[in-house]
Amino acid sequence: MIRTISLLCLLIVIPLTAAWAAASVPVRVQVVDAKGVPVRDAVVEIDAAGSESGRITFPWRMAMAQRNEQFVPGTLVVARGSTVAFPNLDKVRHSVYSFSKPARFEIDLFGRDQTRTQNFPIAGAVALGCNIHDDMRGYIRVVDTPYAGKTDHNGMLSLDAVPSGSAVITVWHPRLRAPGNEMRRTVTISGGSNRHRLAVNLR
Repeated sequence: MIRTISLLCLLIVIPLTAAWAAASVPVRVQVVDAKGVPVRDAVVEIDAAGSESGRITFPWRMAMAQRNEQFVPGTLVVARGSTVAFPNLDKVRHSVYSFSKPARFEIDLFGRDQTRTQNFPIAGAVALGCNIHDDMRGYIRVVDTPYAGKTDHNGMLSLDAVPSGSAVITVWHPRLRAPGNEMRRTVTISGGSNRHRLAVNLR
């Protein structure tokens, strides 16, 4: 009797384990412009059905430096609720401000090797500037999903272990010609090929 119960448990566990392993799959997204040219530094977000809730973390540092009178990186992806550091690596003073709806704030002038921080509790796109240097532009994309990142020089972004099923892919770029500078596409994430090529119109 005990041996029969153990065998039944084994038969149940094996399919469940296999189904769990197949529930999350890698996804590859390429973003190109209307001419088919890869778009670098486009933010890709996947809102997947059945994604786990909890604290979202990314492997890159939650920081945007001011170096050579530029924001570096020019676009930063952070999870909602993150605190971002702004270290000044220049010899001149800088400020940081935003008039964007998700984060309206102003950090007063601070000097070389000084750092200021700002929290971003609302998801969306935040455009940054410096009151002293009008040409400085930076962007922080605050996301609500762990399946997000920026495209590389080939317009590619690879994401691991995305839950299978129906999903919405959002592409954001500061020059994307659409409301909110973003476009969305509904896709199906399956155990097969999950390569998606999205064409966007840029200004």
